[in-house]
Amino acid sequence: MITVLYEVCDHVATLTLNRAESMNSVNPEMIEALLEASSCAASDPGVRAVIVRGTGRNFMAGGDLKWFREQAALSPKGCRARFENLIGSVQATVLKFKCMDKPVIAAVHGAVAGFGLSLMLAADLALASENTYFTMAYSNIALSPDGGATWSLPRLTGLKKAMEIALLGERFDALQATKLGLINRVVPPEELDAEAMKLARRLAAGPSEALARTKALLNQSFDNSFASQLLAEQQLFLDSSAHPDFVEGLTAFLEKREPIYGKN
Repeated sequence: MITVLYEVCDHVATLTLNRAESMNSVNPEMIEALLEASSCAASDPGVRAVIVRGTGRNFMAGGDLKWFREQAALSPKGCRARFENLIGSVQATVLKFKCMDKPVIAAVHGAVAGFGLSLMLAADLALASENTYFTMAYSNIALSPDGGATWSLPRLTGLKKAMEIALLGERFDALQATKLGLINRVVPPEELDAEAMKLARRLAAGPSEALARTKALLNQSFDNSFASQLLAEQQLFLDSSAHPDFVEGLTAFLEKREPIYGKN
């Protein structure tokens, strides 16, 4: 069975989690496939935007608990080794999402739990169906979080709210997620895929170099001093001004037409 489907259309790569019978819960095969798919999207010059979504009734319900139980039956050393391999691929995948020079959109529905929430938080933008519910879930089975959730969550919600979400493991809905700044838009279930593709195509048609630099600047801003961030902005602004996309964007604006980027 193919655990992650990969498709490119109109310069948009769509990565679809494909274990619907297991609520798209993550196991070693799926995370390896997701890492490979995200690496393909990151390295393909024809891909200018990425969507990650799930088949069936859920985006991702976290880890595959049946697989977890099998590992827990091993010796402590054997269990740790198996989980070390799994988490290594998990961390590499979210790092790929964060560091690729292309915008990543998460289109989520149903259960967004555990690593499903971490994966969504690693995306640059997130759209959620009205029927979505979220939970960190880790504490409910005596685990601490992975997938960068402890980095992303407090930056979005503040430390106190992040503590509440992570320590209590309670469910919350799409409206609450919007208020917390975890998702950008809530849409009717039947419109989720179309809205995600519409947004991805808009980004794919944009100035890819400038968008990549903007993504990088925003991601590094929490770790820079104000003065350092100003210097980074200055350098990347100058790099952008020397790119042919700048001339096209400026000309199109003055001529009151849509720009056509990527011609050079």
